[in-house]
Amino acid sequence: MSNKIILTGDRPTGHLHIGHYVGSLRQRVALQNTGEFKKIFIMIADAQALTDNFADPGKVRRNITEVALDYLGIGLDPEKSVIFIQSQIPELTELTMYYMNLVSLARVERNPTVKAEIQQKNFGEGVPTGFVCYPISQASDITAFKATTVPVGEDQKPMLEQTREIVRKFNDIYAPVLVEPEILLASNEACLRLPGTDGKAKMSKSIGNCIYLSDSADDIKKKIMSMYTDPTHIQVNDPGHVEGNTVFTYLDAFCKPEHFGRYLPDYANLDELKAHYERGGLGDVKIKKFLNEILQEELEPIRKRREEYAKDIPAVYDMLKKGCEKAEETAAQTLAEVKHAMQIDYFS
Repeated sequence: MSNKIILTGDRPTGHLHIGHYVGSLRQRVALQNTGEFKKIFIMIADAQALTDNFADPGKVRRNITEVALDYLGIGLDPEKSVIFIQSQIPELTELTMYYMNLVSLARVERNPTVKAEIQQKNFGEGVPTGFVCYPISQASDITAFKATTVPVGEDQKPMLEQTREIVRKFNDIYAPVLVEPEILLASNEACLRLPGTDGKAKMSKSIGNCIYLSDSADDIKKKIMSMYTDPTHIQVNDPGHVEGNTVFTYLDAFCKPEHFGRYLPDYANLDELKAHYERGGLGDVKIKKFLNEILQEELEPIRKRREEYAKDIPAVYDMLKKGCEKAEETAAQTLAEVKHAMQIDYFS
């Protein structure tokens, strides 16, 4: 067994969607099942979600269950991964306070992910301090568990770099207590940032351009059949464009060679399909139907597992409670080491 440790998670602001799935969730399950990691911590980041949902705590509370069900549905196993709720680990809050002294306000405000999200959420002059500082909170989440590996989407790269800066500064000033993590991105480029069904750059719950892991078969089909493609491809015989075509981006993320034998035997592979579309003679409806078959095959087992777990919500909460207990035990050990290095463990 190696000493590699994973920490990753999601904000409970709604059901998880296929952008989360191809960007990180699918990879987490694969990593969990390799047996190559000493520990795997999966966090439901409710405290972080409250930074921009502070006036609607009920929304965050409701979605704790939804995210937990999505995790179990995709195949995360509580026997192999510690699934826990961020706010139930008080050590994370204390670590955040100490790390705030290691980061200037200008550096936090310069974080491109934070800047982009502040603009997207239209805070105006009312940006919550907690939201601006959430990269520091993320650093405490990662370092509390001494994570060596953080599987996230590409948009989180600036957050990981900020964590690495905090780790280096802490270790230089105090003692080499903290572990500098490495980011782990999806290997498939199309999975790094899956666009919304409307062709927008990002799949977003607030815009409503998502296909959710919990969506019914009918809902998935409706969303696919109304998906943005190529506005210049008006007639079937018109040459089409693959670049920027949402359907083909999704096929890049999900399609496997064996899908053609099952659902579209006229073509040997995705390159042949793309070539036909580009020269004309292939309609959007045909490729959308193909994508629907692929997504239905991928998402149906997830939805069925999710529905089974949803029949016993108390058992799901019991799983979360046990996960929180395990997570706190680890975080408490790291906090003790941090306080010793900072010479504030006065009564030890």
